[in-house]
Amino acid sequence: MSAIPDEVPKLCEACESRHKGMCGALQVEQLAILARIAHKREAKSGAELLAEAEQADVYANVLSGVVKLTKTLSDGRQQIVGLQFAPDFLGRPFRKESHLNAEAATDVVLCTFPTAALERMIQETPELERQLYRQVLNDLDEARDWMVTLGRKTASEKVASFLLLIARNIDPDSDAECASITFDLPLTRADIADFLGLTIETVSRQLTRLRTDKIISIKNNRCITVPNLERLATRAGN
Repeated sequence: MSAIPDEVPKLCEACESRHKGMCGALQVEQLAILARIAHKREAKSGAELLAEAEQADVYANVLSGVVKLTKTLSDGRQQIVGLQFAPDFLGRPFRKESHLNAEAATDVVLCTFPTAALERMIQETPELERQLYRQVLNDLDEARDWMVTLGRKTASEKVASFLLLIARNIDPDSDAECASITFDLPLTRADIADFLGLTIETVSRQLTRLRTDKIISIKNNRCITVPNLERLATRAGN
C-alpha cells in the first residue's frame, strides 16, 4: 500500500491555480495524483490549442498568458467570443468534442491532464465539481456583462472596457482603485475591433483619445500603462 503524500507536489507549489483555480478544491493526495499525469505545455502566440469539433483528449489550466476563444461560422468567418487568463480552466468536462476554437493570443504556458482522469476525479470530489461550477457561473456573469458592453456602450466605453478587462485579469492585485498597471495588448488592433464590434480605425482613434486624455500611455504601439484604474473604469462607464 503506497503512502499518502503530505506535501504539495513541486509542480504545484508555485502554481496560481493551486490557490485560486480548479486545483484549489483538491487535497494534497489528489494533487499528487494529478501531478503524476500532468504535463506543462508551452505554446507560442498564434498556435492553435484546440479546434472546434475536435476530439477533446486533454483539459488544461492556463498558467500564464492569454488564450483567445473563437466560434467559426459555416462560411469560415470567425468571431472572438472570449479570453482566458491564468488560472482559468480550459475545456468542457463530459463533452466529447470541443465547441470552440482555442488559440494562444500570447505566448502561453498550460498545465494539461487527460480528460478521463479529470472527469473521474470530478465524480469523486464534490468540491472540485463545485469549483468548476463556480467558474462556469462566473463566465456566464462575465458574458452577460459583455453583452451590455457590446449592445449599449459607446465606442469610447467599449475600448476602455476592453483595457479594463485585460488589466484586471493580467494583474490579480489591480482591484485597488488607484492602482497603476502596465501590460502588453494580447490582441492585435484587428482582433480588438472584432471582439468589440468596431472598425480598426475606430479602435485606433479611441486609443489615441484615451492617451490624449492621459487615461493611458502607449509605448511601441502595444505596451499600455494605466496610471489610475479608477479613471479607466469611469471612462468605461462602470
